[in-house]
Amino acid sequence: MSAAACIFCRIIRGEIPSFKLLETEKIFAFLDIQPLSKGHCLVIPKTHGERLHDVPDDELAELLPAAKKLALATGAVDYNILQNNGSIAHQVVGHVHVHMIPKPNEKEGLTVGWPAKETDMDALKALHENIKAKM
Repeated sequence: MSAAACIFCRIIRGEIPSFKLLETEKIFAFLDIQPLSKGHCLVIPKTHGERLHDVPDDELAELLPAAKKLALATGAVDYNILQNNGSIAHQVVGHVHVHMIPKPNEKEGLTVGWPAKETDMDALKALHENIKAKM
């Protein structure tokens, strides 16, 4: 998707209205219009990039501090910070974004399953060596 057609880029440019909460030279934060709970916010880099690895590190460096400020400002005690990459990983808008989702109780906010698997320690060791070699 091009930056011209991207809904988040259009929000940054002011072509689509938003409930802006925070803006710097590198990031933009606003309330989610389809919230999972009261205070659900999005923080986006101003550079259009579909996946985390498409955005410059200096812009990524501002995403989590902004999400932290939003969590504090909303008064969230329990909350999720969520960032998805790619449609099968549940990314709906093709522009990097971080969700700050307050979790006020068991019913509101993000619901997460965690299908943990048994570990093959030899396979884990080989994976460790493979990843570490590419760092």
